[in-house]
Amino acid sequence: MKKFLSNYKSTIILLVAIIVGAIAGIIFQEKATIVKPLGDIFLNLLLVIVVPLIFLTITTSIAKMESPKRLGKIIITIFVVFILTSIVAVFIGFASTYFVKLVEPEDGEQIKNSLETNVTQETEEEDLTIADRTVSLLTVDDFYKLLSKENIIALLIFSIIFGIAINMTGKKAKPFIDLLESANKIVENVVKIIMYYAPIGLGCYFASLVGSFGASIAVGYLKTFIYYIIVAVLFYFIMYTVYSFIAGGKKGVIAFWKNALPPTVTSLATCSSAATIPVNTESSKNIGVPDDIAETTIPLGTTFHKDGSIIGSVFKIMFLACLFGTTFTTAGEIAGVIGIALLANLLVTAVPIGGGTISEMLIITMMGYPVAALPILTMIATIIDPPATMLNVVGDTVSSMMVARVVEGKDWNKKENRKVEENV
Repeated sequence: MKKFLSNYKSTIILLVAIIVGAIAGIIFQEKATIVKPLGDIFLNLLLVIVVPLIFLTITTSIAKMESPKRLGKIIITIFVVFILTSIVAVFIGFASTYFVKLVEPEDGEQIKNSLETNVTQETEEEDLTIADRTVSLLTVDDFYKLLSKENIIALLIFSIIFGIAINMTGKKAKPFIDLLESANKIVENVVKIIMYYAPIGLGCYFASLVGSFGASIAVGYLKTFIYYIIVAVLFYFIMYTVYSFIAGGKKGVIAFWKNALPPTVTSLATCSSAATIPVNTESSKNIGVPDDIAETTIPLGTTFHKDGSIIGSVFKIMFLACLFGTTFTTAGEIAGVIGIALLANLLVTAVPIGGGTISEMLIITMMGYPVAALPILTMIATIIDPPATMLNVVGDTVSSMMVARVVEGKDWNKKENRKVEENV
C-alpha cells in the first residue's frame, strides 16, 4: 500500500486538489472566482515554458538518436504495427465519443466567452485558402515568430529539422549536444518546479470554473472519467484478444492472457510506461516472442506507441468540441480530428520530458481553440492517466507478438506452443 501511494502520490494530490476546487466552486459559486488569479499563474507558467520545452526536448532527442542495432526488418515491422494499431485505437476512440455529449454545449459557450481574450487571429485567417492556411501552420516567415506559442506546429517542425541537422554533423556536434542536454535538464527541473504549484493552480482554476459555470462542468469530468474507463476496459479485453489471435491463433490468445497480468498490474501500480519495461519485456519473452524482438519492441513502444493516450487525445478533442459547440459532420472534419489525435501521439509522445503538455498544445492549436483551455486538458489527462497507461503498456506486449508473427512466421512461438499443448 505504501508503494502504491508513493507511485500515485502526485496523481492523488492533483485529484484531491481538483475535487476540493470543485466543492469550493459549488459552495461559494461566483465568490470562488476570487482565486482565479492563482489559477491564471499556473496557466501562464505552463505557456511560458512550452516553447523552450518543445525546442530542447525534440531537438535533443533526435540529435542523440543512434542507428538501431537490430535487423532492419524488425524495425520496419515494429513501426508498421505501431501505426496500424494506433489507427485502430483512434477510430475506436472517435466512434465511442461521437454520439456522446461529455459536457453540455451551453456551458461551453459561457466558458468560450471567458477564454476568448487569447484568440486574436480569427479575422485575419478568414480569407486564406487551404494552401495558405497550411503554409502558415507549418512555417513562419521570421525566426522570432518561432518563439511564440501561437506557432507551435512550425516550432515543432523546425525542432525536428534542427535535430536531424545536428545528428548529421556527427562528432563535431558533440559539444553542442552536451549544451542542449544541459539546457534540457534545466527545463526539466523548471517543469518540475511548476508542477509543484499544479495542485494549487489547478484547484483554484477549477474552483473558479465551477463557481462561474456551475457543477455541470464537474459532472462533465466525472462523466468523461467513467466513460473512458468503460472504453478502456472493453478495448483491453476485446482488441488485445483480437490482436493476440491475429499473431498466434488460439494458442496465441492463451499465451497472451497467461502473461498479461504482470504488465497490467505494474502499469496500474506505477502509472508509468517506462517503469514497466523490465516486466513487460519478460512477459513478452514468456509468451514466446524472440528475445531480440521483445527487447526492441517494448522500449520503442514505450516511446512511440500509446493506445491509451491516443484514445485519451480523442476524448480531449471531443470534450473541447462539446464545450465550444463544435460539430464534426463532414468526412474532412472527422479526418481532421483523427489526424490530430494521431499526430499528437505518434510524433509528440516521443518527447521524453513534457510530451503531454506539448501534445495538448498541439491539439488546442490545430483545433483553433484558445490556449487558455490548456488546464482543461491537463485535468482530463490527470483523471484518465491510470487506465491510459494500462492500455499503453499492454498494447506494447501484444504488438511484440504481431511483430514476431511477421518476422518469424506463423511458428514464431513454438516454445510457448509446446507449453500450451502440454497444459491442454
